Amino acid sequence: GLFGVELFISGDEVIFSEVSPRPHDTGMVTLISQSLSEFALHVRAFLGLPVRQVPVLGPSASAVVLGEGESTDIRYAGVAAALDGDEVQLRLFGKPDIAGRRRLGVALARADNVEQAVARAKAAAAAVKVIL
Repeated sequence: GLFGVELFISGDEVIFSEVSPRPHDTGMVTLISQSLSEFALHVRAFLGLPVRQVPVLGPSASAVVLGEGESTDIRYAGVAAALDGDEVQLRLFGKPDIAGRRRLGVALARADNVEQAVARAKAAAAAVKVIL
């Protein structure tokens, strides 16, 4: 099977966050960064199918769409603006409710270098407004 391992990089330091026994939203960057996503790799792993090379499509990054508050009627504004950039995708998780802080989606971006990809992902995530 597959375990999602969440690590954060801060300068030269790698910080462990969590391990989950499934694909994880922090790995969704693979939907834009490579030819086989974490989901496709998970299916291949549990079916015993081969995984040969996984070509990287380019430097990529993700940024979280975070909501904060309480609601059972979550809506979004700014989605068109978020998707207006080059090589940008948006995944909203469809969570039915929120109580406190919650990851509600992720913006994915690919660019010529990591810095540009991070900037694109952050800009796309910031364009999405969570309406509670």
